[in-house]
Amino acid sequence: MPPTAVHQPTLPASRRPPPPGGGGVPAADGRLLRSFARAAPALTGYLTVRLTGLLVLARWAHLKGLGVWPTLATSWDSDWYLGIADHGYARELGTALDANNLAFFPLYPVLVKAVAGVTPGSRASVALVIAVLSSLVAAWGIFAVGDRLHGRRTGTLLALLWSALPVAVVQWMGYTESLFTALTAWALYAALGTCWLWAGVLSALAGLTRPTGVAVAAAVVVSGLVALVRGRNLRALAGVLLAPLGWCGYVAWVGLRLGRWDGYFAVQKLWRNTWDGGGVTLSAVRDYLAYDTNPQLLLVVVSVVLVVSAALYLLCLVDRQPLVLLVFTGVLLLVVLGSGGVYFPRARFLLPGFPLLLPVAAALARARRPVALVVLAGAVLSSSWFGGYLLLVWRGPP
Repeated sequence: MPPTAVHQPTLPASRRPPPPGGGGVPAADGRLLRSFARAAPALTGYLTVRLTGLLVLARWAHLKGLGVWPTLATSWDSDWYLGIADHGYARELGTALDANNLAFFPLYPVLVKAVAGVTPGSRASVALVIAVLSSLVAAWGIFAVGDRLHGRRTGTLLALLWSALPVAVVQWMGYTESLFTALTAWALYAALGTCWLWAGVLSALAGLTRPTGVAVAAAVVVSGLVALVRGRNLRALAGVLLAPLGWCGYVAWVGLRLGRWDGYFAVQKLWRNTWDGGGVTLSAVRDYLAYDTNPQLLLVVVSVVLVVSAALYLLCLVDRQPLVLLVFTGVLLLVVLGSGGVYFPRARFLLPGFPLLLPVAAALARARRPVALVVLAGAVLSSSWFGGYLLLVWRGPP
């Protein structure tokens, strides 16, 4: 008798595996497409929030007779990065305050110069496009971290909250915050998934982007060492060795360029960025929130952001977030709150600290939909208005 035929169920075309030897999407590309599709609602929401802010800014600028493009592409720190892309770095320390461009890390201006060399348009336009595209990659990475830890709804809300922070207008300026946040988010995501090589590479790139890249390096190094000790995972050693190379490499290069081992720190001193353990911060918060009878709005908002960020970190500790996130946000807060330098841009300096928003995103994910919508709508409207105020009313850099 012939052998009994085994019935094989017919799978829908969308679930059939690709034929051997080709005919399907490669595995890596397939994972990327699935990740993008899963993040699509978060990215759509992110774009909606930031476009709302852009429309408010455009209308406000029109009423004041100003252009949106120069406001976003060539204001304040944007000029420093464009100057580095055009003319390179200083060769001497000098004595002038707030004047040495070695305080600005190199990855962003290098990208601007490289892309502008092979594309039409000005370097200012290229810088703005890089910032906008980086913000989308950052929102995707932020969603991925939230989704991995608490599910898709929390990941989406985390990305939306990041897009509606008080100083979120900076995400679409010729600044480094979006690029740095993108590298940070995916470095942390890679570490959460024990992809140590990627975590180390992305951390090194983050360390070439902003001074606070030291926080990303510390997070990957500490969590990698813990993984190495607990599981003897040799791959973690790659992340540990690679993570600090970007930040340490730039600091060492500045020292060699200036001919003194403390060259980078001497530059930061000329920018009045010295670490005092938080004395200046505590004094400023006390003055602007308690004693100043007529404080400037920006300084009040910055003070509130700093206090809320410290409180959110305590919630993150209570929630027992993964070690890599706690180390990153902890070191970031130590650097920003412990600095004795300029006070008004510190809310911007904390913009990459998106894991601090995880407790809020998780709470909104559990809340009733109307409650979540009201909270998000309030955040979006206030962020849109404050972004216009920051760029068109406030007289200093954001």
